[in-house]
Amino acid sequence: MAVNYICRHCSMPLGKFENTEVPEYRLGLQFLTPEERKRIIAYNSNGDVTVRVICDYCSQTLEAHPELALLSNPLQ
Repeated sequence: MAVNYICRHCSMPLGKFENTEVPEYRLGLQFLTPEERKRIIAYNSNGDVTVRVICDYCSQTLEAHPELALLSNPLQ
């Protein structure tokens, strides 16, 4: 099992844990609400987990241009 972090806006890979023994509490995922978990975490059929976060570039762009947040795919 691997845990893959990608940007939810531009799909840029941000990091990857390939250790099957990484507990959820070490990743900080236990702090997410059920709604946030559905939106942020995807469980793949091969056992991998994809966590969709925001990269620095997209975060800075959205901060500078908040109107882009109204679009369905603002940075693609």
